[in-house]
This record gives sequence, C-alpha cells and structure tokens, in this order.
Amino acid sequence: MNRVREYRKQQQISQMELARRIGVARQTINLIENDKYNPSLELCLNLAHALGMDLNTLFWDGDEAK
Repeated sequence: MNRVREYRKQQQISQMELARRIGVARQTINLIENDKYNPSLELCLNLAHALGMDLNTLFWDGDEAK
C-alpha cells in the first residue's frame, strides 16, 4: 500500500506533472498508485522528495507494522 495518489491529489498535482518532476512516464505513476509496480528505492526517494513527504509516510502504513 502507498499513499502516492492521496498526497498527489492533496497537492493538486496531475500524474503527468509528478511524472515530469521525477523523470518517469505518467503510466509509471499510475502503476505505482494502483500497486501494480514496485518502484526502486531511488524512485521511492524521488517520489517522496517531489511530494514533500518522507518514505515512511508515503509508503508504509503504521498499522501494517504492528
């Protein structure tokens, strides 16, 4: 589970704009948001930076750790 879509929408950023910011295809963002693609650590870091989040907030649910 990830919160890429949630935080992207909160910031009113399109998939295309987020993809442009981190240098990937829009389809990559779509696949990540739909849990159909496991991004590399580098891509996760780029997403977190572009959305102003940390990795834990963006990719790990506190309830899953329990």
